[in-house]
Amino acid sequence: MEGKIKIANAPCSWGALEFDLEGKAVGYSQVLDEIAETGYIGTELGDWGFMPTDPTRLHSEISKRQLSLLGAFVPVALSDAAAHESGVEKALKVAGLMNEAGYKDAFIVLADDNGTVEVRTKNAGRIDNTMKPDEAQMKTFARGAEKVAHEVKSRYGMRTVFHHHCGGYIETPEEIDWFMQLTDPGLVGLCFDTGHYRFGGGSKPLGLLEKYWDRVWHIHFKDFSPEVARDSVRNGWDYFQSVQHGVFCELGKGDVDFASIKEFIENKGYNGWIVVEQDVLPGMGKPKQCAENNRLFLKSIGL
Repeated sequence: MEGKIKIANAPCSWGALEFDLEGKAVGYSQVLDEIAETGYIGTELGDWGFMPTDPTRLHSEISKRQLSLLGAFVPVALSDAAAHESGVEKALKVAGLMNEAGYKDAFIVLADDNGTVEVRTKNAGRIDNTMKPDEAQMKTFARGAEKVAHEVKSRYGMRTVFHHHCGGYIETPEEIDWFMQLTDPGLVGLCFDTGHYRFGGGSKPLGLLEKYWDRVWHIHFKDFSPEVARDSVRNGWDYFQSVQHGVFCELGKGDVDFASIKEFIENKGYNGWIVVEQDVLPGMGKPKQCAENNRLFLKSIGL
């Protein structure tokens, strides 16, 4: 598959999320079966414990479905210096599992501990200046991210990308800029997520991709419904209510211009992974059908 963009999906599209939520997500066997059955060739790990934590068993479960494991989402409360050490330990545990299972090129997909800061969770998609981190918080946040990335690279030779995300710090385009300016470009890459970028107020994805292209090491394709976002503002929904109402809709049903993004990254020679993520809450919707529809949409634009 060298030289070709590779398409994956992730457990979050089946409601397997890092949050402590009501409802029951399906098990990993069904998720992996349905990822493979709907035409994807890779997956992310999901929250710790969702898939087997024994590396031999993990490799067996992934490989017997002809899939690759390309990364794992690791949330850390990076704005709290006291959480950095435990965050490093968590990232090393996940990186060690992927490494020992044979996935030495997999990413640590680092993010804030989203959903834990009340004002950010309640106001996802409509963050104003009063809700943003101050300079000291941003510096602490960036130091924490660099610390995690440094330890993962030193121990396992694996790379870390940061995932900007609604419902936590580093949501808006301005906050993405701050984070990128404060972190070492050789140490911390960017996981660019199209849906979170739009919900966070971004309107020029190609501009952001051009600006930070050398640091865009990983990409998540997620669509965004401006109609649901407007309802979220009108009704005062929090992040989870917005997700429940479908702010991240099927690919092609929102306003993200995936064809232009595809053309841009191909022209740049991108040959990494695109991970389709249609975040849903546990038990919500018909994930397999959505995954199939999303794969068909990508095929329609040449991916």
